[in-house]
This record gives sequence, C-alpha cells and structure tokens, in this order.
Amino acid sequence: MIRFLTAGESHGPQLTAIVEGVPSGLSLTEEYINTDLARRQMGYGRGGRMLIEKDTVAIFSGVRWGKTIGSPITLGIQNRDWENWQEKMSPHERFRDERIRVTRSRPGHADLPGAMKYNHSDVRNILERSSARETAARVAVGAVAKALLAQFNIEVSGFVTELAGIKAERKNLPLAALRELAAKSELFTCDADAEAQMKAEIDRVKDAGDTVGGVIEVVVTAVPPGLGSHVQWDRKLDARLAMALMSIQAIKGVEVGSGFDAARNPGSKVHDEIYYESSRVAHGESSGFYRKTNNAGGIEGGISNGEEIVVRAAMKPIPTLYKPLKSVDILTKEPFEATVERSDTCAVPAAAVVAEAMVAIEIANAFQEKFGGDSMEEIERNYRSYIEYLRSF
Repeated sequence: MIRFLTAGESHGPQLTAIVEGVPSGLSLTEEYINTDLARRQMGYGRGGRMLIEKDTVAIFSGVRWGKTIGSPITLGIQNRDWENWQEKMSPHERFRDERIRVTRSRPGHADLPGAMKYNHSDVRNILERSSARETAARVAVGAVAKALLAQFNIEVSGFVTELAGIKAERKNLPLAALRELAAKSELFTCDADAEAQMKAEIDRVKDAGDTVGGVIEVVVTAVPPGLGSHVQWDRKLDARLAMALMSIQAIKGVEVGSGFDAARNPGSKVHDEIYYESSRVAHGESSGFYRKTNNAGGIEGGISNGEEIVVRAAMKPIPTLYKPLKSVDILTKEPFEATVERSDTCAVPAAAVVAEAMVAIEIANAFQEKFGGDSMEEIERNYRSYIEYLRSF
C-alpha cells in the first residue's frame, strides 16, 4: 500500500510529507512535482499569499539519482513567510506572548470545535493546521502517485465544471483536448464563455466582500477493470475516493458518475448496458467488454469496470469574508464580527489540483494493492500478466 502523512502549520517553517510504499525504480524529480505545486497556486480570485509563497519541493529521502529506492520518501516545502512568524509560531517557551492570542473564532472554520476539542484558549493552535495551506503537501504526494500511474498510461485530470452557480458546458472533445483548454484557462475550465461569466461574478463578489464556491470534476483514464473490491465496505473504490475527496478542506459533497442525478431517473436511464467486441483487444484495449454510457463513473459494486473513472466534488465558498460574519469570543463570550485570516475570493481552481492529487493517491493505492510489488519491474510483470488474462476473458 501507498500511505502518507503530512505535517506542518500554515505559518510554520515548512510543510513535510512522508510517503511509504512507493516501489523502487520509479523516475521522480523535484521538477516533476513542482509542476503541480505551481498549478495549485494559480487561479483567478486568489489572494495575496500567492504573491508570497512560490512553492517548490525538496526531496530529502527515498530517491537516489532520479529514481526511487523503495524506502520512505520525505518531501519538504518551505513557507517563505516563516521569517515574519518565527516568534509567533516558535516551539520555544521563551517566545510565549499571551497578547497575540487569537480568541475570536471564525464561522465555517475549525476554530471553535477545534479549540473545544483540544482545550485551547488560542485558536491559532487550530487554524494553523486546519488551513488549506496543508494541501500543498498533498499535491506533492499526489505528484508522486501520478508518476507511478503514468508508467501505465493512467492519467488524472481535473476541471472546474461549475462556479458560483454558473455551469461550464462539457464539450464533446477528446480528453487530451479538454486538458489543453483547461490548461489555458485561469479557472481550469473548458468553456470560454462560461469562464468569462465566472470571472465577472468573482469580481462582483470580491467587491461585495464575499466569496464563491464551485464544483470540480476529476477524470481518470486507462484504469483497468478490477481495482477495489465488493467484499468489504472499506475496500470499495468509490467509497475510498469519496473519503479522499471529502478530506479536502471546504469540500462538502462528492458524487461518482451521474451521482445525484441517478436518484432522479428510472433505472432504464441510469444503468450502463454492456457490450462486447473482440476487435477491441486487437486495437490495444484491455478487454472486449465495454459500455456506451458511463453513468456509473467507471465503478460498479466498488470495483473499477474499465471505463473512465469520473468523480465530482462540491466546494463551499471560503468562509473568511471581507464582509465579516458574526461570532463570539471564546474567552469573553462577547459577540464580534469575525476577523480576516486570508483573502481568497475563489480557490476552486486550486481545489481542482488538490482533488487530482487525492484521486491519484487513492487510485495508485488501489493499483498497488492489485499489482503490488517492491520494484517497478515486478509491478510491470504483474500488470502485464493481468492484462493478458483480461484479454482472454
């Protein structure tokens, strides 16, 4: 299995991730990871911190001469703003200063429940770790997962399909063309007309001191049938993907395939009919079985079925507003208007990159479970053997 932990605070010296279970022999460079870190910081509607932080990763272990060696991989991302926070976030008692305590909890954040849970009178002890800044470490881990999947032609692509209630049209184009359109978009969407409306709405909302959310779609191609399992609740691939996406800050809903629309239609319009053509194998497909529709989102019974995996996540508006919401001081119990800790109006495009990372990690994990080996060569042998089996099924 691939598993990982992240550590670090938003204004601490750095974010750290330790990744275990990556086989030896995988090509991996800091430059490859930095591509996704840079994408995470893009997007129309981002705030001032993106002008401070220019995230780059340092690999401290698990890679030698450009290839993984099978031991845990340690990734570090420095926080450039640390020099302004060294005393405020110092681990040393001598810098303790009760005057800078944050006691005013912000609605929609982890501030109040976190302070209650961990018995803190300073909510900075909560907000520093609960901040979406932590997702930079996850994007770095996701890049490692993507590198593994890419060896088997599995690609993970994220798009913004809705923002502030404005829906982007899903154009009938090959996925590679959609990726090109999204790469040129400041909102990572494939619909230029919708993007113009979205930008205008972001500007309007920013002027009003408010924020917007949206919907992200992640598509995974070339996933073979058989990842995940039906036999236990925690082995179902769709359940694992849902948990991975729900773990992202501000995500409040997840759907697979047609999702909630499946509840609104009769079964005859929901379930994907199955077809078979032996010629598909001759053209390089892993199986002669296929479906003309994909309402299931590539997963049936908790198992990948060979179609594209399609998942969506709904992101709520960022809860810190320049038009403050009402709250209560945790010490004095006096009412107040919430303070501003960050200034993004819209972070949906960034969330799309994080969603890509989390989906890639979970797909790579399921891939390792199925074809597990300690080296890339071993995994490739297992994978080729399974594909040959599928082609004869």
